[in-house]
This record gives sequence, structure tokens and C-alpha cells, in this order.
Amino acid sequence: MKVKVKLFAAHRQLLGRRELELEVPSGATVMAVWQQLKAEQPPLAHLSDTLVAAVNQDYASLDAPLKDGDEVAFIPPVSGGAHV
Repeated sequence: MKVKVKLFAAHRQLLGRRELELEVPSGATVMAVWQQLKAEQPPLAHLSDTLVAAVNQDYASLDAPLKDGDEVAFIPPVSGGAHV
């Protein structure tokens, strides 16, 4: 099945893309997509599995199963911000 992967922040910077399409096994989970993405995109390999995911624009757990055509977004952890 095919899923669209949206990339944000450091992920987007490392790959130079906003999104890509992956062919994944039927019944793949969000975490399985992340693992496959890291295997296929070497710049991501060193990144932590600590991230937030969304499926079809709703936050989702990493063990959420996917369907053909789903859109998966991976949002890396952020830090910093203004200190007042």
C-alpha cells in the first residue's frame, strides 16, 4: 500500500523535501513507516524515535495501523523558545 509522508523541521531540512510517498506492507503501523523511512533515507538514520505522529491530520500513536492512501506526518521534538 502507499502512504504519503509529510516532513517537518529537522526532518524536512535533512531531506530537503516537504513530503514523499512510501510503499509499505499492508497493515503497517506508524512506527513501521518511520523505521522504513529511516532505512531508506540515510540522513534520518541517526535520529531518535522520539517524535510525534499524525495520521490524516489527527495525532496518532506510533502503533496505529495505516490504510492505503493515508497521510502520515512526523513531527520531531522541539526545544528552545523564549525565556521571560
